[in-house]
Amino acid sequence: PQMNNTIRVKRAEHTITQDQLALQLGVSRQTINAIENNKYFPSLELALRMAQIFSCTVDELFSLD
Repeated sequence: PQMNNTIRVKRAEHTITQDQLALQLGVSRQTINAIENNKYFPSLELALRMAQIFSCTVDELFSLD
């Protein structure tokens, strides 16, 4: 199955840059970029923290095709 995510969309809705999100999560901008492009899959902790930042569920951020 292919993993998809809506992080780029959620960032746009919240007007947060990759740099800003990375800073809030304590990771590099490259990590955010890799996650958005499905080249890296975050840990459960990181996914949960992203969901908190965007006030949504992990299911809303990540899905399997």
